[in-house]
Amino acid sequence: MNAREIRQMFPILDQEVNGKPLVYLDSAATSQKPVPVIEAIDKYYREYNSNVHRGVHTLGTRATDGYEGAREKVRKFINAKSTEEVIFTRGTTTSINTVAASYGRDNLNEGDEIVITYMEHHSNIIPWQQVARQTGATLKYLPLQEDGTISLEDVRETVTSNTKIVSIMQVSNVLGVMNPIKEIAKIAHENGAIMVVDGAQSAPHMKIDVQDLDCDFLAFSGHKMCGPTGIGVLYGKKKHLEKMEPVEFGGEMIDFVGLYESTWKELPWKFEGGTPIIAGAIGLGAAIDFLEQIGLDEIEAYEHKLAAYAMEKMSSIDGMTIYGPKEASKRAGLVTFNIDDVHPHDVATVLDAEGIAVRAGHHCAQPLMKWLKVSATARASFYLYNTEEDIDKLVSGLVKTKEYFSDVF
Repeated sequence: MNAREIRQMFPILDQEVNGKPLVYLDSAATSQKPVPVIEAIDKYYREYNSNVHRGVHTLGTRATDGYEGAREKVRKFINAKSTEEVIFTRGTTTSINTVAASYGRDNLNEGDEIVITYMEHHSNIIPWQQVARQTGATLKYLPLQEDGTISLEDVRETVTSNTKIVSIMQVSNVLGVMNPIKEIAKIAHENGAIMVVDGAQSAPHMKIDVQDLDCDFLAFSGHKMCGPTGIGVLYGKKKHLEKMEPVEFGGEMIDFVGLYESTWKELPWKFEGGTPIIAGAIGLGAAIDFLEQIGLDEIEAYEHKLAAYAMEKMSSIDGMTIYGPKEASKRAGLVTFNIDDVHPHDVATVLDAEGIAVRAGHHCAQPLMKWLKVSATARASFYLYNTEEDIDKLVSGLVKTKEYFSDVF
């Protein structure tokens, strides 16, 4: 199945924006949804909408089977040992907050260290800021190389016997950097620390094997991988999850409730309080089926090809600055850039008039913007439904943007 055939499975892409065919280049923010995912969610609501784990009637059983079936699909997708290690959450942000609030709160003390990087999304910075303040731990930042990559030598120098948690994104949502998580996890473990991985930008685009990476926790979101919004995953090694306390209480996570004390269900349900995200999980399961039918290796290779093509074409524009590694083989399928003397928001506005959707702003990565010495950037991010023709239209739009502002000023 080629990109043009895949594109036809995404109804939203068959429209005009401002009188021009839509070119959607903002999949790093959220991906579009294919027909099989839309139909799976629609079928749940039309045919077997019911709560799960609570009743013995037919609809309840079908809903429970769909919900827990999706959990098994996630387990296989990331190669977790057991479904006990797969917790459904609202997304990457909730997943990381759960680790920080539960594991971090109970395992950090004054003098301990949490190591992250300047490239992290705010969702992998603020939870650690908060738990550090609450526990007296210290937040440390790994230095970055000139092109935004991480040096393992710097990791060895930064991670010490005082480090208890290392939390790093696998792929940068700004730089496109693909971080050496497996090697970093090994260094973390050698120093007695755990490894937390923000997989929001990696899970949609490449195969992830949590056992091979040997990470302790992995967080990712459904909406960036062709699934619905409001559903995400927290993977955790069973040995950690069993010792952790829930951060939300009530509903599905309850075992026994007395007047003055209560007990929790076993894994994974003790972390899923209240009515769970049933339709979201079923939609995520359908998205996993869709991605695996195409093949994650094929998707990753195709996106590298698109990134290389985009960087070649965009680099020919005078006044263009592209951030992150120059070699397309070292980056994921996105290009973050600025044009001299043109604000990123102006770039995005002109492109939108041409039917081209890109992201402009700080991308929820203000510390990285400060490191780059800019206030904002524009970003074009690609997925399996994009084509080289989309990139040609982007480049044409960027040339038009540059010409327009040259005439204005």
